[in-house]
Amino acid sequence: MDWAYLFNGFHGRIGRQTFWIAMGVLAVAELVSHFIADEFQGERLSAIVDLAFTYPEFAVSLKRADDRNLPVWLLYIFFGAGAVLDLFTVLDLAGSDEAPSMLSLAIAVPFTVFGLALLIELGFRRGTVGPNPNGPDPLAKT
Repeated sequence: MDWAYLFNGFHGRIGRQTFWIAMGVLAVAELVSHFIADEFQGERLSAIVDLAFTYPEFAVSLKRADDRNLPVWLLYIFFGAGAVLDLFTVLDLAGSDEAPSMLSLAIAVPFTVFGLALLIELGFRRGTVGPNPNGPDPLAKT
């Protein structure tokens, strides 16, 4: 597996197995990073860590969306909303856990529902059979 391509490339297709492996690696690394960030600086540094992980998560998701032949704008909306929520936290506009701001709630609730739908679409549904405009089928027998 080409990890540099997987986490940095924005072209091509990957199958479900590669998607889950990549997202699992990113999730473990992100959780460890969040734990360390919370210990040192709290929620603001944790939000910056989350922003840093947006790039490789987007790269992996984009390749999987290309395999499903989904429009890229769906990912732009999802990752853009996540970045906005992180920026609200960094700028101290998100409120607290006990009293979150209405603006952050208005973004976070649909963001969560959309994220679950996107996870099902990318993680559980088979990609386009055969080649599509984004490349050959990653499951095709060679």
